[in-house]
Amino acid sequence: MSYVRRFAGFWWSFIVGDDLPLALGAGAAIGVTAVLVHWGLNAWWLLPPAVVGLLAASVLADRRRQQR
Repeated sequence: MSYVRRFAGFWWSFIVGDDLPLALGAGAAIGVTAVLVHWGLNAWWLLPPAVVGLLAASVLADRRRQQR
């Protein structure tokens, strides 16, 4: 069981890292893009601004936490 726990811990740390909201937002952006492409829409443009926006929000949130 220790192997399974370490394996899951590695993937959690690799995907989520230190910022769970950033990982969830990126997953949501990928999911929305996949749904739009499945519906036949050209949604390649959605991911870059979503990632930039999520990164900016994450940096601003961290900056606010450090100022306290």
